[in-house]
Parts: sequence; structure tokens; C-alpha cells
Amino acid sequence: MKSEKVVFFDEDLEKAFENLSEADPLKKALKKAVKDIGTNVFCGRNVKKKLIPKEFIQKYSINNLWIYNLPSAWRLLYAITPSEEAKIIAAILDWMSHKDYERLFRF
Repeated sequence: MKSEKVVFFDEDLEKAFENLSEADPLKKALKKAVKDIGTNVFCGRNVKKKLIPKEFIQKYSINNLWIYNLPSAWRLLYAITPSEEAKIIAAILDWMSHKDYERLFRF
């Protein structure tokens, strides 16, 4: 299913993305991820509801979480939300190194 829009959850996250150098492999990977998610909103791995970190539920008021694998073991986390117009929006919540990802999910 195609997403109507892929957005960053907040301005700080979007600014962090914009501040990455165009030559940075992470920025290139994030751009590809946004394109892939825009084409198929379900391209990531769905996290079981009971495994969604409580801090994400509280901070973002989400009931679903998806993980998109980036190169070098980085992870992009996003949620799928309907908008007022009944279109699908994928909201980028964060990206993190594998170490931070393991810490967040308590692996």
C-alpha cells in the first residue's frame, strides 16, 4: 500500500536530517528509506504491540511501530497513521545505531 505522505514526527528530527552532509552515507540511506516507505508503507518490519517501548507510546501516542533496516546496522523507526483525509501517512520517529536500538528494545 502506497503512503500518501512520509513526514518527520517533529521539526528537530527533520532539522537533524537536513543537517547531515549530502555525502554522508547515512543521509543517502535515509533518503532511500523515505522513498521505499512512500512506495510501500509496509516495507519495514512490524514490531509486536507488546514490544513497542513504553516511552515511544507515551512520547508519540502511537499504537504501531515499524523498523526499516539501514546500512551499517542503523535502524529507522516509523509509525503508520491515518490522517483526517483518510490517507495513510508514515511518520518517521527516529533513526539510531544498532547499539542504541538494542538499548531501546532491551536486547
